Amino acid sequence: MTSEDDAGRVYQEFVKGLWRENPIFVQVLGMCPMLAVTNTATNGVGMGAATFFVLVGSSLLISLLKSYIPKAVRISTYIIVIATFVTVADFLLKAFTPALHRELGAFISLIVVNCVILGRQEAFASREPVKLAVADAVGMGAGFTMALVLLGGAREILGKGSLFGIPLFGPHYEPWVIMLLPPGGFLMLGFILLIFAWAKERRQRPPVEAQREAA
Repeated sequence: MTSEDDAGRVYQEFVKGLWRENPIFVQVLGMCPMLAVTNTATNGVGMGAATFFVLVGSSLLISLLKSYIPKAVRISTYIIVIATFVTVADFLLKAFTPALHRELGAFISLIVVNCVILGRQEAFASREPVKLAVADAVGMGAGFTMALVLLGGAREILGKGSLFGIPLFGPHYEPWVIMLLPPGGFLMLGFILLIFAWAKERRQRPPVEAQREAA
């Protein structure tokens, strides 16, 4: 494999998590933090950053140690590695952003059982070289964070009339309070999933049919 082919493979593993295999909008994984903490864009950034850190760190370490991990205890080993990085992320958030840490609460610890992270270790990091494992983790982590910020930002705009705490519509705006509640999370997620499904269907449509519809 040439260096260009190698770089192309790394790039493909990175970008797939942003759109084609986005863990939230395509694979529909990690729904617990997606719906629980995304009532503001700031919470989405915080949870996304913590998950990104854990995913990249655990993928790097597991890819490095994959030859030394016995198959019989691989899942237990993955969970221990993930839990270690979650603990580090929890302490960092508590030390540097205590208000955000209080907002996210127990959902930081629940990153340990996020199926996105464990799934990437079992399906990819434990089978591929380090640079591909890291590229995959960065792409999936960025895609997960993007999804959380998108949903959290949309719910905050409609539910509070602000974005990252900055008012957008003035004092006369009537907030959609339901968007800050669990039903609002389900409604907004369903709307975004509908857009992704429509875009995917458009890409897969035969060119002749697409041209006929455009005409």
